[in-house]
Amino acid sequence: MTTPFVSVLIDTYNHERFIEEAIQSVLTQDFPASQREILVVDDGSTDRTPEILAKFASQIRILRKPNGGQASAFNHGIPECRGEIIAFLDGDDWWAPGKLTKIAEVFAKDAEVGLVGHAVTQVFLNGRQHSELLREASRFKITSVENAKVFRMRKSFLGTSRMAYRNDILRKIGPVPEGLTFEADEYLFTLAGFFADVVILRESYCFYRLHGGNLFQLSNASDEGVRKKQKVMAILAKALNAKLKELGIARDITKTIVECAQTEADLLRLMVDGGFPWETVRAELKIMRVLHSDASFAQHLFSCARLLPACVMPARSYYRWRHRISGLEFYKRLRQKLLPFPVPTHVEREERPASGASHSL
Repeated sequence: MTTPFVSVLIDTYNHERFIEEAIQSVLTQDFPASQREILVVDDGSTDRTPEILAKFASQIRILRKPNGGQASAFNHGIPECRGEIIAFLDGDDWWAPGKLTKIAEVFAKDAEVGLVGHAVTQVFLNGRQHSELLREASRFKITSVENAKVFRMRKSFLGTSRMAYRNDILRKIGPVPEGLTFEADEYLFTLAGFFADVVILRESYCFYRLHGGNLFQLSNASDEGVRKKQKVMAILAKALNAKLKELGIARDITKTIVECAQTEADLLRLMVDGGFPWETVRAELKIMRVLHSDASFAQHLFSCARLLPACVMPARSYYRWRHRISGLEFYKRLRQKLLPFPVPTHVEREERPASGASHSL
């Protein structure tokens, strides 16, 4: 079994607080340095990021470009990668030890595998960690509606710092639409599943940092931020639909894949621009069907009850009311005690408080 040559592609923009840890997490991997290269695409940073990158100039290739967002960074960096495997890392995340060795083993053992993902650990500002783990490793290729449903329930394990591809799969996919200033990773990992097998490892091999600069954390976002997210999700849905049509993918499979992004775009539009009550109800019921199909009867009943005000309230007013209610401490405690948010049956959650102790959920 020959160890494949790996290109590590790091995209960064104004990550002066984080980029050094990201690079160090790659340099300290137990993987032969002679078998990997590290490329960093600096997407026009205006802080100290270029200065920090310069410290690693003998160990990395720095590709600097004007700011254009995630898709343009990927499009700039991918053609420069020489490796058989390309592993991605966001400049504000970091990898766990053993990541490169593990994914290289998977690729080396099976030529049919074109994309490898894995579980992820979210790290909060106070040091608390939350891990989303698969109960067992998963493998699929999107050749049917059933496999498309498997994909959309597991795609959270394929985000930027989790995904590694065979180089030739990315060449087949082609450039990422540059309107995807974020969510470019979803465009790539969605299409990869049509070209090759996808393997998702149970273990967590990356740490996803939650901070004020995360582009798609919307819990405290302004209307402008939500509109930006809505625009990107609409572009993603349109781009995937067009590409799958170009590839000759069956309409029912295409619908199953695209409706996640399209429904999220519809919900975000209703949140900031408003809409008729029936639009809210339709969009919320679709989200329940698509993302929470294995929730308990009680959880479905609660979701329907929470949706009753939407039958008479304008969409924007409904979402503002729901946001206020969900922020109340008594509601949070009641929800956690009586009806916790549903955990998909294929997922195991683990919490690690800032003190370091852990427990599973």
